[in-house]
Amino acid sequence: MSHTTSTELLVISGADVRRLLSMRDCIPVVESAMREVSRGGAQLPLRIGCIPPGTQNIMAVMPGYLDEPASMGAKVIAVYPSNAQRGLSSHMGVVVLFDPREGVPLAVIDAASITGMRTAAATAVATKALSSEGAGDLAIIGTGEQAAAHLHSISIVRKLRSIRVWGRSADKARAFADREALPGQPRIEVCETIRDAVADADIVCTTTGSREPILEGAWIARGAHVNLVGASSAAAREADDALVLRSSFFVDFRGSALAQAGELLGAMGSNAAKHIRGEIGEVLNGSVPGRTAEDEVTVYKSLGIAAQDLAAAHAIYHRAQQSGLGVRALL
Repeated sequence: MSHTTSTELLVISGADVRRLLSMRDCIPVVESAMREVSRGGAQLPLRIGCIPPGTQNIMAVMPGYLDEPASMGAKVIAVYPSNAQRGLSSHMGVVVLFDPREGVPLAVIDAASITGMRTAAATAVATKALSSEGAGDLAIIGTGEQAAAHLHSISIVRKLRSIRVWGRSADKARAFADREALPGQPRIEVCETIRDAVADADIVCTTTGSREPILEGAWIARGAHVNLVGASSAAAREADDALVLRSSFFVDFRGSALAQAGELLGAMGSNAAKHIRGEIGEVLNGSVPGRTAEDEVTVYKSLGIAAQDLAAAHAIYHRAQQSGLGVRALL
């Protein structure tokens, strides 16, 4: 005679995620996860996915395991680039968190809010580690969710002197500048061209859906730090070969970068592995040097990894338990 015991599952909405974990709190959570990844304390199989025929949409699964904080799970996410025109997030899905000791599912958490926050938090971690300490002239390429999140996260780790933004739609760029203006921060200047936006910038973030290079290495100032965030497949590139070739190139995780970092693979081909200076966690752990000269151009290629989602989900779940947020369901 078989018997089953029900387990309690916590369902946590995007609104609750934002209540439970601020960007300022998320940055050290992600930093700790990147250190753990580069110590070998994670299992991160490559993202797998399927593409509905005739679309640029993708349904993807990112499983992972993290030693510290002990967590296991997967992000299941539908990436629909045109959702923004419908007033929806381009990334819709859930992070499912399991207890690594017993395999019990613990929580189902909105993935759009986690993805938005942890991606910008990871960029902030890289920017703090790689940009010059006095860097403060920020250029953001793109005007969507990630552009806004990156403005917020970079302003936490660097004191901004100037902010410039470029978007394909001048109207959207102006709306972004109005909407994201913050007291105590510089006025956001809208630029007509990407070249204008990045001229003299010492921190650059590309957060677009472009599949072809829109940023040229020749435009980047000496000593600048560039975060390439938008492209997440081997077939997509936001920056040209020249930027890759002139930069010291850092990644979140070698395994995914060598399979999916379009800028790196496009520029270096079979020499891609040799061109990676290190993972950001190696820089944080002190096993690889970060910036070694004031005029060095550094690039951080962000693909996003399950370890970031798991670390954020772990923090959110434990805070939800303490605060009573989320909806409890029995399995």
